Amino acid sequence: MIKNERQYRITRSQAVRFAKTIENLEQHPGGPEGVHPRIAQAQRDALKSQLEDLERELREYESLRAGEFDLEELNVFGELATCLIKARIARGLSQRDLAERMGLKPQQIQRYEATDYASASLDRVKEVANTLSATEP
Repeated sequence: MIKNERQYRITRSQAVRFAKTIENLEQHPGGPEGVHPRIAQAQRDALKSQLEDLERELREYESLRAGEFDLEELNVFGELATCLIKARIARGLSQRDLAERMGLKPQQIQRYEATDYASASLDRVKEVANTLSATEP
């Protein structure tokens, strides 16, 4: 994901270079001398795939810059604490079990859940989510 104008300029520059490289390769479909045609095709395909990824990132950033963003997506954060608690319960874990798997004291998980994870850092919330995702139901 492109996060700022500097990254946007770099990505745009990379996309231009990829496009030129692909254009040059397509003008010489046999590829460089001594390179098997299948290898040359694989190289072109890889470059095209990377160019598509760069172009997708550029379009996304341009769209965001134009103000195209569904603010409803922000509601996910409001529901995150509830989802974490439900996931813990669905996995059959007590607060103590989750704490043990994370190397924390049970009281810490109790505090997080009592405050709907308001006291937890984003890194800690990710760690909880990853621990719950790795746990078999």
